[in-house]
Amino acid sequence: MGLKELFTPVESIDPENAQEFIKKHKEGTFTLLDVRQPYEYEQEHIPGANLIPLPELADSLDQLETDKPVVVY
Repeated sequence: MGLKELFTPVESIDPENAQEFIKKHKEGTFTLLDVRQPYEYEQEHIPGANLIPLPELADSLDQLETDKPVVVY
């Protein structure tokens, strides 16, 4: 993923719509990404979420599947 894709505007949804999206889509058809700090992730996270802390995100973009929607929280 290049810088252009990184800074392309994306749709923003509220928590209720995100929850509906997760319920309506089969596991594995999207990526659920937690960008909080590891201690926050360890305390509580949405099941199935992948952790990439926000400060590490730019260096970890290759871990994301670009052909799937990504729900970030």
